[in-house]
Amino acid sequence: MDAPLGLDDLLKFMTKKGASDLHLKPTRPPLLRLQGRLVPIKSVALKPKDIEEMVLPLLNSWQHRKFEEHQSVDIGYGVAGVARFRCNIFQQRGSIAAVFRRIPFDIKNYDDLLLPEIVATFSSLPPGLVLVTGPTGSGKSTTLAAIIQDIARTRPCHVVTIEDPIEFLFTDHMATVSQREVGTDTPAFREALRNTMRQDPDVIMVGEMRDLDTVSTVITAAETGHLVFSTLHTGSASQTIDRIIDLFPADQQGQVRSQLAQVLRAVVSMQLVNRADGQGLVPAVEVLVNSPRISRSIEHGEIKEIHDEIENSVAYFRMQTMNQSLIALLANGVITYEMAREKSNDPDDLSLKLRKLFPQIEEAQREGTVAPSPADFASIIELMEIKRLYEEQEERWKQRTLEKDELLAQIETQLAAARQDLASTGTTAAELRNQLESVRAEKDRVLRDAEGRIEKLNERIRELNQQMGGAGKAAPEKPQSGFFKR
Repeated sequence: MDAPLGLDDLLKFMTKKGASDLHLKPTRPPLLRLQGRLVPIKSVALKPKDIEEMVLPLLNSWQHRKFEEHQSVDIGYGVAGVARFRCNIFQQRGSIAAVFRRIPFDIKNYDDLLLPEIVATFSSLPPGLVLVTGPTGSGKSTTLAAIIQDIARTRPCHVVTIEDPIEFLFTDHMATVSQREVGTDTPAFREALRNTMRQDPDVIMVGEMRDLDTVSTVITAAETGHLVFSTLHTGSASQTIDRIIDLFPADQQGQVRSQLAQVLRAVVSMQLVNRADGQGLVPAVEVLVNSPRISRSIEHGEIKEIHDEIENSVAYFRMQTMNQSLIALLANGVITYEMAREKSNDPDDLSLKLRKLFPQIEEAQREGTVAPSPADFASIIELMEIKRLYEEQEERWKQRTLEKDELLAQIETQLAAARQDLASTGTTAAELRNQLESVRAEKDRVLRDAEGRIEKLNERIRELNQQMGGAGKAAPEKPQSGFFKR
């Protein structure tokens, strides 16, 4: 190409390719960030004048002044029918450069973003502070947008957002949403937050907590009965709490710890990881929920205890550490082992947990690797640890086998007793049948004897009757005496 593409054409091309960012820098062709990597497009190298003609017309007078004073300015820009873009224009080596972040018109929901289920409950939390943290491009704004959209659809309330610049555009549903842009609708975050208190808000969203004044005002807003959401550039939940407290002078940190322990509701720390199938990115998410123990740790300054409490509260509070999230992605085959270690804040802890939970994953990584140095004692210790784990597993299986053998022996004993009882029952029945037959035979015999005796008695009675009749005819004149005198 002889001439560079226009800005709108570049942004349309960027959207078509599914890139997250567009970089404009002198002496290089435009760069696209695709799946975490910067890739140059096939175009001529940009000249400083080309970039100036692209980006300076986007600035209003206030933004021009800010750029001249600070050599950097954030703006929002939209291409009809394509997308919105967040742009940072800055000076580098005496010339102008710019980075455009693509912001889709459609706001994704929790399922689309593959967020943990606990995040969906944050839209219904009581007044307090919810923070979404992570490095640049980790999905903070997208996650925050999903929560605000959920609130707009499910709660009859007033939501006020303060952003620099406005990124996602929210529409009214059950809630009414007022979006204010620093530099266009308000001069600064702090002033916008103070004014928001007089606008009857229920939910406040602050695009980013950048300085002490903003952090202080956000905490005050959370204390005065508002549910406040904001973002911060930190890598974990414990770092987030440290960062907030460290912003304040030493003589105020005790009070801030007490305030934060009361108002903090949750912290979500995110980073995006390349999928194993190469089909985009997936979030690894650390989640802190302010339980009684977490609150006590914050108030007493025991920040190191927070990580352990998150790790041990998965079942009840649905918290999880970054390593636990990476293990879940790895166990489900979503990411690779190498990527999990690369994104882990503590790769050794990740490896140890994998050995305990999913040893086959760790073993699979050892196949085909270069043999360790013969002078490396650590490899011996590692082999001994693996041998110990196998021996423990073998011992557990032996114990389970013995328990099953004992149970089988008990069942066989019970079965033999049951068979013996059944045999005894059969013998008793036969004896009873024999006795019944004997009784029946004896009954028949007794009946026959009785019938014989009765027959004999009847014969005797007939004989006597006959004798009595004959004697009466021969000598009627002589009276009889005794039993037969009649």
